[in-house]
Amino acid sequence: MRAPAKSPPAAPVPGKPARSIARTLVLLIALAAIAFASAALAQDAPDDASGTPEGAAAADSGRVEEAASGAAEGFWQGILTLPNGSDFRIIFRVWREDDGTLSSLMDSPDQGAADLPVDRIVVRGDTVRFEMSFAGAYFEGVMADDATAMDGTWRQAAIEMPLTLTRLEEFPEVRRAQEPREPYPYASEEVTYANEKDGVTLTGSITIPHSEERVPAAILISGSGAQDRDEAVFGHRPFLVMADYLTRRGIAVLRVDDRGIGGSTGSVAQSTSEDLAGDVEAGFRYLMARDEIDPAKVGLIGHSEGGIIGPMVAAGNDDVAFLVLLAAPGLPGEEVLYSQAELISRAAGATEADVAGSRAIQERVFEVLKEEGDEDARRERLRSVLRELPEEATEAQQIAIATATDEQIEEQIDRVLAPWFMFFLTYDPEPTLREVCCPVLALIGEKDLQVPAEENLDAIEDALDDGCAEDYTVRKLEGLNHLFQTAITGLPTEYASIDETMSPLVLGMVVDWIKETTE
Repeated sequence: MRAPAKSPPAAPVPGKPARSIARTLVLLIALAAIAFASAALAQDAPDDASGTPEGAAAADSGRVEEAASGAAEGFWQGILTLPNGSDFRIIFRVWREDDGTLSSLMDSPDQGAADLPVDRIVVRGDTVRFEMSFAGAYFEGVMADDATAMDGTWRQAAIEMPLTLTRLEEFPEVRRAQEPREPYPYASEEVTYANEKDGVTLTGSITIPHSEERVPAAILISGSGAQDRDEAVFGHRPFLVMADYLTRRGIAVLRVDDRGIGGSTGSVAQSTSEDLAGDVEAGFRYLMARDEIDPAKVGLIGHSEGGIIGPMVAAGNDDVAFLVLLAAPGLPGEEVLYSQAELISRAAGATEADVAGSRAIQERVFEVLKEEGDEDARRERLRSVLRELPEEATEAQQIAIATATDEQIEEQIDRVLAPWFMFFLTYDPEPTLREVCCPVLALIGEKDLQVPAEENLDAIEDALDDGCAEDYTVRKLEGLNHLFQTAITGLPTEYASIDETMSPLVLGMVVDWIKETTE
């Protein structure tokens, strides 16, 4: 994405991971017809005159008019209320380019999304319109006489919602209460090392307690998607909070930028979980070689997909001292995706028809991915599946797909055909978990809608019980979501609105268990 030539005062930008997650929530969920509330806001391109040559001319005229008045420049914030009652903020940042035209980027702080592209700003008299083709959405509102507000409507697919944007003097800063502030009472160092087997360079941070003796250590393994070393998501930095908490209590922590993030090379989307396990192995060897670290007390802490990768590294490796699984899947990926879709849909107020339609579409998509070996044939069958939905699909789902552009459909087909997704869909963690012999702590929140607690913890416990692990603890934690925040609904739309980054209960449990295990 190009950088703005001139812009309002700089806004904090979470970066690539947040953008990736935001697009997944808005688009990939719609592709699989996962019918939670924000997925209903799926894929509609604007259908009025602005999409025609005449509309484009009007847009150019509007830009000239707006460049003269400057009324739309600045920060504009509104609150969208979804059909299930959830609220989240939308912020437009508008500035004037060197040629006098207007440009804009959109942020959704409560979804942890920033720097989303606004393709066009159309101004006709006192009416202002922002168009976002990546989501098939647009906002159109009327500017107040004093230019402090725009009263209008957000439109996306078959959904229309009232939205009023008000002018902000500055971008609202989000600072979570648990985020540590310098100076730290421990050493913090930037590090670089290599996964030589795959030719990948990895960058990260290591935090080390001030100690005369060698200390225990852990490497943090992030969840799905290209994550930075802090696992920054939805306005939170859980790995920063966890590293600080552990290091203050005597445990060194290595946290790492995923492939393609920061200074790390490679691509997560073009890698599988097995490939990423090689990166973790390289980090584990790096920790073992540090003079400050006790090589007999180095372990792994994996969150979500990191809870799949961790066992791959620990299985059959006698050097791994411990393994912590946080919201880790214990079931095959396909089963996790089905249950995730169903739980999120119901929690967001979807009808049973919505749930059934979503499941039918998912099954057809996954069937193609599992059965069709030829790449071109697989892509063609997916196009047919998405354009000719099963009879179980609801009218809203039919509309969402029917109004999707070919470009949007192809983008989402690319996502499900990526090596990472193909691997996750069919991977069963159970055989690998049986080969983990080191002590294991497995925790999942009772309100986790992405990796449901009951069935996944049961699967993890059964695998460990049948395997070589002699010391393991498996617990469901009441009231906590997928990020281990104290939650109300557990919905992803709630993550950013919760100030707590990670429950102190979980942080304390992890520290106490590691210390007890490594004594």
